[in-house]
Amino acid sequence: MVTLQLKQLSVPLGQRIILTDVNWSKFEDILQELGEKRATRVAYYHSQLEIRMPLPEHEFDKEIIGDMVKILLEELEVDRECYGSTTFKRQDMAAGIEPDNCFYIQNHRLMIGKRRLDLTVDPPPDLAIEVDVTSKTQLSAYAALGVPELWQFYQGTLKINVLQAGNYVESSLSPTFENFPMIEGVSQFVQMSLTQGSSAALRAFRKWIRERIER
Repeated sequence: MVTLQLKQLSVPLGQRIILTDVNWSKFEDILQELGEKRATRVAYYHSQLEIRMPLPEHEFDKEIIGDMVKILLEELEVDRECYGSTTFKRQDMAAGIEPDNCFYIQNHRLMIGKRRLDLTVDPPPDLAIEVDVTSKTQLSAYAALGVPELWQFYQGTLKINVLQAGNYVESSLSPTFENFPMIEGVSQFVQMSLTQGSSAALRAFRKWIRERIER
């Protein structure tokens, strides 16, 4: 048997590697070896581990979409706790995931001041965001952990997934922001950011939100 160390593996930008037959103990060891300050993201479900390296444009998209969510919540005067790319995992579910961004909204009060999470006690994020294609491993991990709403952004288009009976169902509206056409809005202002810059796009997004609140 050939044994490789993680430092011997190089994941090209925009690519992922898949490791099979990874038990929970090995998964924990890999997380520890990778450390917290890294560019890679991981997804784990039932002994399959994915390690992916986002493209630079991936990072831009996930930041501006996260900023849009923050602006919308501010304008609605809804409190939230943002946990970014925190590692969420449950051994009893054999699942682990690192979102591109995530928010506690309905459950924000439970998370105030928490810096260490235990999903056997703490709820999963209310809303998670993933940029680029979400693999079966990622979707399975999100579903197992019970994340109620998952946004996927791919090639300029937002897809909203809602957890129903343990599986994700595509929705035309966000249950969190049901009075706003988020698929249209996110796509429109991400596209604007490519020509006018992110600051101008976010200001226009805020104006777009206020106009709909005032109706």
